[in-house]
Amino acid sequence: MPRRLPSGATQLSAFLLALAAASPAAAQAAREDAPRAAAAPFDLSVASIMRGELLTGRSPSEVRWSEDGRWLYFRWRQPETRDTTTSVYRVAVGRGTPERLADSVADRVAPALSGDWDAARRRRAFVRGGDVYVAEVGGRERRVTETPVAERSAQLSGDGRTVFFISGSNLFATATDGGPIRQLTDVRAEAAPARRDTVGQRGMLERDQRELLAVIRDRIEEREHREALDSVRTPVRPLYIGRNATVANMDVSPTGRFLLLAVNDRAEEKQTMVPNFITESGYTEPLNVRAKVGDVQAGQRMALMDLRTGTPTWLQAEAKERRVTLSSAGWAPREDRAILVGIPADFKDRWLYTLGADAKLTPVDHLRDTAWVGGPGLFTAGWLPDGRVYFVSERTGYAHLYTVASTGGEATPVTAGEWEVTDVQLAPDGRVFWLTTGETHPGERNLYTVSVNGGRRTRVTAQDGWNESVVSPDGRWVAVLHSTADRPADLFLMPNRAGARAERVTESTTAEFRAGPWIRPEVVTFPAQDGRQVYARVYRPRELGAQPNGAAVLFVHGAGYLQNAHRGWSSSYFREYMFNHLLAARGYTVLDLDYRGSAGYGAAWRTGIYRHMGGKDLSDHVDGVRWLVANEGVDAKRVGLYGGSYGGFITLMGLFTEPDVFRSGAALRTVTDWAHYNHPYTARILNQPQDDPEAYRRSSPIYFAEGFRGDLLMAHGMVDTNVHFQDVVRLSQRLIELGKTHWELAVYPVEDHSFVRADSWTDEYRRVLELFERTLRADSPAR
Repeated sequence: MPRRLPSGATQLSAFLLALAAASPAAAQAAREDAPRAAAAPFDLSVASIMRGELLTGRSPSEVRWSEDGRWLYFRWRQPETRDTTTSVYRVAVGRGTPERLADSVADRVAPALSGDWDAARRRRAFVRGGDVYVAEVGGRERRVTETPVAERSAQLSGDGRTVFFISGSNLFATATDGGPIRQLTDVRAEAAPARRDTVGQRGMLERDQRELLAVIRDRIEEREHREALDSVRTPVRPLYIGRNATVANMDVSPTGRFLLLAVNDRAEEKQTMVPNFITESGYTEPLNVRAKVGDVQAGQRMALMDLRTGTPTWLQAEAKERRVTLSSAGWAPREDRAILVGIPADFKDRWLYTLGADAKLTPVDHLRDTAWVGGPGLFTAGWLPDGRVYFVSERTGYAHLYTVASTGGEATPVTAGEWEVTDVQLAPDGRVFWLTTGETHPGERNLYTVSVNGGRRTRVTAQDGWNESVVSPDGRWVAVLHSTADRPADLFLMPNRAGARAERVTESTTAEFRAGPWIRPEVVTFPAQDGRQVYARVYRPRELGAQPNGAAVLFVHGAGYLQNAHRGWSSSYFREYMFNHLLAARGYTVLDLDYRGSAGYGAAWRTGIYRHMGGKDLSDHVDGVRWLVANEGVDAKRVGLYGGSYGGFITLMGLFTEPDVFRSGAALRTVTDWAHYNHPYTARILNQPQDDPEAYRRSSPIYFAEGFRGDLLMAHGMVDTNVHFQDVVRLSQRLIELGKTHWELAVYPVEDHSFVRADSWTDEYRRVLELFERTLRADSPAR
């Protein structure tokens, strides 16, 4: 075939390449002088951004320190890797090049994510691969068990000489330096044996049998002999907890004498069934997943057991009729005194108790919320070296740190202000706390130090944005997962002191992602109808080089109690972050707000949805639209919204109850009727449906479907074990019966609540984009 003669720049390139064959020097000159191809523009398309972490990269996770604080371990995937496999890496303090560990090596040397220290913090017990280990500061490690049964909950005695662990439903112990393993409990999930009738009719028959028949006397003598031998071999008293009970947890006191035993009593609730259609067998297989809110619930009870005698004392908190569940917040480091947390079945109180060897509960703090108790630190409590108790409470409306005497009394605040403490660590010397707070801005997190007696706080992390900190066991170093709104989290190392420089350990983003048009959306505030300020991220088209088209889209984050309008990377919604860029690049102004019920803004904001989901949380979005119209030039008749889970719920409520505000919306994996959701989440906010039916009716979109007149896309995974596919099926039938049009349902046969496959993500968000392009453009038909 005749060769085409190249022309222009291509012709010059061909000439230089031909010349390159003559000599290496000519080849080098050719490479230097040849015209360079322009970099390919970033592909801001649905298919591109829905690749997820294959595009963005994978941030480090599972960050933990070696016992001596010399090595930092984490799970990671280096950028540019074309699969989703992660590995364990480690980096030495002061030598910042991460070293990848083979899986076989990581299984042997990587420290566990959690463990239990002795009082002097010289030894730590933990479970790795189902077996118990004890490691010492300095590096020596001993494997305690090697069994086919998975052990759990490894603990050390206060002096570090004994390690305790749970196997099956029982507690075992052995010396940390080696020796036999002793079984300390004999918990049996069965009813206690019936006591023999020695005086009634049955007792008379047994006496007659023994008197008349030698074979009966022989059997009794043999049984009593076996029982005598067993009592010598196994000097552990059986504890019968009932046939419908299981061991939830065991927590051993520092001396090893006492055990806090938590037992779950199973309920006979009706389980929901989720059909799985795409199976290897070719048959539809049912998944039994959970009960619905208001059904009978499992209970939990707790006993203080004296391990010397095997005698349990079942603990009873105040307000017995409210079914208070007790959980352990930990023993004092060197004493047989524990802190217990009590939460009643209606979730409206939290009691903190101290417990001694006498099994008496001493109240030290009581938190009451007429909606429900919650917020960061609800279960955070511990012991100070001088015997005081520290805890986090929302008593002022914001989560703050307090101390109080172990006998109760007036609590002393360590922190105060209209911001929240989100994490608390007590330094090994017991003199200072390491706190993570949002005091610089609700959308930022930083590490501070403060005396256990309160006073001035010292900021340690200096980088703006979101900082999640893990302090080394010796307190000298801090590992920081630092992110900004436009960059996923990376790992940094720094000395644990103010003003210290943080050295980067990882670069997790891909080169392709770094070439993208990502912005740090401005975090703005606007007034709600009741005067409260709402925080929101705003994506403006001009920041992406586009002209505003006059339309707006509101993204609604899920979970309810979650914060997304912050200055860090949105690890829960990074695909939506990129999709919001795609919308802005097409001219849409996008608003992403932390509506009522979101995290990060105190108790009143958290509980602003009590007994009415779809009330203030929805009106906050309506107020957001008003702000967009007044400040961003948005056409009030061309506003849409989208979101998943709780975000899908708000989308439905917006379209059904505010049709003059929202023209169209995409409701993804959405709750349509709260009476069909789970108990722990829903009963806190709406009470039980049989007790408060009004709260459920005014909070459930299915009751307002007659108000729908816009355009609606619903999308749902058919194997959703959280918000069941039944939710959207019931609403679809309701829309059919109402004769509604301009709605569609997209189903995803293999997806659970959180999608996994990129093709599912792509199909879903292609439909979302097409919905807005079809309904929000200037020439779109009105409804």
